[in-house]
This record gives sequence, C-alpha cells and structure tokens, in this order.
Amino acid sequence: MRDFSAVRRIVVKIGTNCLTGPDGIDEAFIHEIASQIARLKEYGYSPLIVTSGAIGMGARELGITGKVKKIRLRQALAAIGQPVLMYTYREAFLAHRIPVAQVLLTREVFDNRKTYLNLRQAVETLLELGAIPIFNENDSVSTAEIGTAFGDNDTLSAHIASKIDAQLLVILTDIDGLYTADPREDPSATLIPQVEEITPRILALAGDAGTTHATGGMRTKLRAAQIAGEAGCMVVIAHGRKERILERILAGEEEGTLFLPQARRSQRERWILQARPKGNIVVDEGAYRALLSRKSLLPSGIREVEGHFDAGEVVTVNRTIKAIAALSSEEILLVRGRHSSQVKEILGHESPDVVIRADDVVIPSKNE
Repeated sequence: MRDFSAVRRIVVKIGTNCLTGPDGIDEAFIHEIASQIARLKEYGYSPLIVTSGAIGMGARELGITGKVKKIRLRQALAAIGQPVLMYTYREAFLAHRIPVAQVLLTREVFDNRKTYLNLRQAVETLLELGAIPIFNENDSVSTAEIGTAFGDNDTLSAHIASKIDAQLLVILTDIDGLYTADPREDPSATLIPQVEEITPRILALAGDAGTTHATGGMRTKLRAAQIAGEAGCMVVIAHGRKERILERILAGEEEGTLFLPQARRSQRERWILQARPKGNIVVDEGAYRALLSRKSLLPSGIREVEGHFDAGEVVTVNRTIKAIAALSSEEILLVRGRHSSQVKEILGHESPDVVIRADDVVIPSKNE
C-alpha cells in the first residue's frame, strides 16, 4: 500500500480526454468528480482543480467538430467555452454546498515574482474560505507565439502544485499510467507502478500528444512530474474514469503510476528554475566554474550578453545555469570584462559590484 498519510493539499488535474465523451464534454463526469472532491474535503484534504475543457465546451456550443488548429479560433472557442465550463463546475459543487473560484492564468504570472506571490496569497485565502480554486490557462489571450502560454495543463498543474506547496498532484487522463510501451499499439506493454527518478530512459517511454482538443501527451505529464517533484510533491498519473479513483488513490491503492519526489528545492530556487529566462550571459570558463561552486558572477568573466532584460529578471548563463541578474543587460554590456571596483564609476550610480549574486544561482539537475 502507498502511504499518503502526510498529504493534505492536493492538486487534481482533469484532462480533456477524461472530460470528453462521445458527444463532447461529459457533464455527468464533472458531477461525479465533484462528488469525489467533496468527500475529500470531508476527510480533511484541501483540493484544488486544474481543468481542461474550455475549447471543447466552446466547440460544442457552436457545433464545431474535428481538431481545431487555428490559434484565433481556439482563442474564440476558449472564450465561449470557459463560462460554460465554470457554470458546469459551479452546479456540480453547489449540490455539495461548496463554492468554486475561477482562476485564469498565463505564464507571465509565474515569471514575475511579485505577481506569483500575489497569486499564492489569493489561493491561500480561497482555501481558508472553504472554496475550491479551479485553474485553467487563459487560452483567450495566451499563445505560444507571443510567449505567454504554458502550452498544456499538465505543465500548469505542476507549476501550481509547486507554487502552493501541494503534497500530491493527481493527473487524471484516459490511460492507467506510464507503460513500458504504448498499450494501444503493443499488447505486451505493462504498467509501471512506481518511478523513483525520471531518467532519459523513462522519458523515452513517452509518446506523442493525443486527441481532438487536447494539447498534452505522456511526455508533458512526465515533465509535470519533474517540476512537481522538485517541490517535494508526489505525482500520480491515473485513469480518471475509474470508480472513486481519487479516494482509492488516497487510500493507498496502487492505481496508476506513482512518481516519487526528488530533493526538495526552496520556493525561491523553484521560482528561478521554472521562470522563463529573459536573456543569456556568456561567460569564460573560470567564471562558469565559479558559478558551479556557488560563487558570484563578476563582470571580469563576462564575454557576451544576449537578449534584453532588467535587473531582477531571470537569465541563463551559458544556456545552462539559471540565475537572477543583479544588473540590466545594458549595464552588463557597459561593465563586461572590467574589475568589480570599476562598476560604480562606470555606471555612475550606486549598484551591485557583481552581475549575479551567489544566492541567486540555481544549477539544474542532470535530467532537467
């Protein structure tokens, strides 16, 4: 039996393939999941939901069938479908006298530390009020082309689990978990009940993205398990259509695939690691070794600056290490190759004499 006795805060990600039936979004399934989550609250858990389905709901409202590829149409369908989706969730939880809260996000919210902290406080308040936050990507305004999209709700759910210190992320999908091969194509494929570390071999088992309105596949779920694992959060990928699946998982039954957490990073380290870099700093070998040894980056070791960024934004160093820049890209260009003692004289104002402080450096693990 699996031990989830320390779990109190749970993020439940409900995928499009779970929500969708032969005639589109299955509202009866949403009501069933709401009943399960209501029981979890009765047992003392604090559940949060990450849901797909807005585009599918919008497509159903307009009678559109088939895969929707055009960005503008996907955005329009999401705008039409999101209120319908939330109304369905509201009605489902109203039967249990539980209020729900809609939280629409773009990637920018997590990239900016101030907005991320504001989001965290808002979520904590909602949980204190007894409401269930229901998260979805703001598909009406976020696109990969302008860099504001998570791209899939698996990744979104992992970021949420990481940011709000959940102990368990449950990803509900239309497959029992991670298999040794695609069970739909290979009858000899067997379910992997537990993964201790997501290695390149494990990543190689993932297939491609799936269905009409879905954007994620097993690879995005494995990446989600990596992100959540850095926060000390366990992850279970399981079939969402199985009877009482959430209660059975928490009871310790070996449903789906369990991913064990890795060494827990601090909240600040996780924010740096998961934020998208605004630029890249190219340094010489000596400066790079110093960063690997948890030392600050001095201007003397800098060779090039790529991109435009402000002081306080996340960057990469030699495309590998992630860190918070203490100076802007323009300021770094002015002081690169110089001695630290010259920085204040060159910039003409009070400023740090290092480009990156040691405390603001995060070295990704070998599988990231």
